[in-house]
Amino acid sequence: MAMVANVLAALVALLHVYILVLEMFLWTKPQGRKAFGLKADFAEQTRVLAANQGLYNGFLAAGLAWGVLQGAAGAGRPWLVFFLGCVIVAGVFGAATASRKILFVQALPGAITLAAVLLN
Repeated sequence: MAMVANVLAALVALLHVYILVLEMFLWTKPQGRKAFGLKADFAEQTRVLAANQGLYNGFLAAGLAWGVLQGAAGAGRPWLVFFLGCVIVAGVFGAATASRKILFVQALPGAITLAAVLLN
């Protein structure tokens, strides 16, 4: 089960790296605008805010990566529990304030992964 938890946590970390790239580097580009359903003028006006959000997603990815490197059944467990908790809270808040889609893209994978970690 530890291997499953590590793989799932690594996938959630990669998801947050992808979100970082979308928010920090592609926000005003067609791929970023499509991913978030943005008009070009709004994307341009909010690009600095999006870059800040992207940075925070990078911190989530870094914390999850650190936990994976330490191992879900070992020293990495508390790291994974903390950062997956942060992912879930961010996903629920995003779903409540921005788009319901965030619940399924961010919070649900985080919750499934947290369950896998806790079952070790």
